Amino acid sequence: MLEGKLLIGGKWLSCERKFESLNPATGEVIGRACLAGNKEVTDAVEAARFAQESWKKTDLSERARIFIRIGDEILKRKQKLKTLITLEMGRPLFESEIEVLKTSEMVKYFANEGKTFLEGDAIPISPDTFSFTRLEPVGVVGVIKPWNYPLLLPFWAIAPALIAGNTVVLKPSDLTPFVGIEIGKICQDAGVPEGVINIVTGDGITGECLVRSDIDMVSFTGSSETGKNIMKSSAEKLHRISLELGGSDAFIVFKDADIEEAINGAVWGRFMNCGQVCVSPKRIFVEDGIADSFIEGFVNKTRSLVIGKGLEPGTDIGPMVSMEQREKLELQVEDAVRKGAVIECGGKIPLSLQDGYYYEPTVLTGVNHEMRVMNEEVFGPVAVISVFENMDEAIALANGTVYGLGSSVWTKNLDTAMRMSSHLECGMVWVNEICTLHPQCPWGGIKHSGMGKDLSRYGIREFVSIKHVNINLGNEKTRPWWFPYGRG
Repeated sequence: MLEGKLLIGGKWLSCERKFESLNPATGEVIGRACLAGNKEVTDAVEAARFAQESWKKTDLSERARIFIRIGDEILKRKQKLKTLITLEMGRPLFESEIEVLKTSEMVKYFANEGKTFLEGDAIPISPDTFSFTRLEPVGVVGVIKPWNYPLLLPFWAIAPALIAGNTVVLKPSDLTPFVGIEIGKICQDAGVPEGVINIVTGDGITGECLVRSDIDMVSFTGSSETGKNIMKSSAEKLHRISLELGGSDAFIVFKDADIEEAINGAVWGRFMNCGQVCVSPKRIFVEDGIADSFIEGFVNKTRSLVIGKGLEPGTDIGPMVSMEQREKLELQVEDAVRKGAVIECGGKIPLSLQDGYYYEPTVLTGVNHEMRVMNEEVFGPVAVISVFENMDEAIALANGTVYGLGSSVWTKNLDTAMRMSSHLECGMVWVNEICTLHPQCPWGGIKHSGMGKDLSRYGIREFVSIKHVNINLGNEKTRPWWFPYGRG
């Protein structure tokens, strides 16, 4: 049984109120974490505010060295971290290990490239003018991140924010609090000074307290509805916000594509992490003429996936993260079937796995835009497949959503690829690939999928203010546009 504390001002503190973290594979209690309220959140923000004065003056090379050590600490704890991730959110150990490795890679990327990314620009104006920009930290950043990638996503904000000279108060998901606590321990052991990173575990009320507190910025990843509420709350204090929200990504297969490769990519993209991924291909569109063979191959491969406990070798798909998430998914499938969708496979809770929050990998055909599965984000192991006749129809279908996170296009025709990438309304397009993640490449969406970017040089600049400095090097006593008007 794990016991969690709050990290505030460099000290691990207990609190009276607690909540339980459950293993979604069994429903058993993993541990009890602190339920932070307004006082604890306020204390954490004050500690971050105090620490920021000295942290922003710390040489950038020293900040970078600390994050190199953080990357090393993550790798040292690989076994512990991947097991903890699987225990708290259910996914197979193989996927959890990939998350650990990707997190270390990303942290070191920002450590190595941060100095270059934070350099200002010289602005040529005239021989007598020296004009340039300075990139300065925003201040205290409230980081609120979800459960589906409980190590990677917090560090997406923590690394660039701290390297840029900000301090952080992290509120991890209430479904994965102990991964969030481990982030604090990693940072401490790597030499992050007291108060530079603070951890407040808790529920949605804790997050609201953080958003309404005396912070300077909110970095949030999660649902579009919660993102809208954060925007409303942040407007009162004009907090800067960076939002990576929900998605209903299109996966578009043209008849000249490599069908086997497209099937393999679609099955992995849709069902990795039990379908609980923002950029998972939630709407699959296949060109008429290859639709029957694609659907047959997709269904057969889906049926071959092994569902079970994430800690067991050979598991492809673990449980969903919670009973609440599974119940929402069941209602979406029931709505689709009631309105005419056909279940090609899955569609139920496996009889042999009744203790946890399991749901069979499911394929729906015959779907239409009256169904919730086509209009809402489907955050679970359900794939929906539609057929299109031409490129214009494919574009219209793909863009027929309020979301705009990512899209995946499968074709051997470069002209088709370029036209699709130009017309798709989203922040990321993969061609003959799905959900690739590189720290060098910007990540983020448009429309109801959010605003701002993570990763790359664009990601770190979310956490800075741009100051323009203009120095006059001339010796003129006046200017033609100064007083007196018309008499100079």
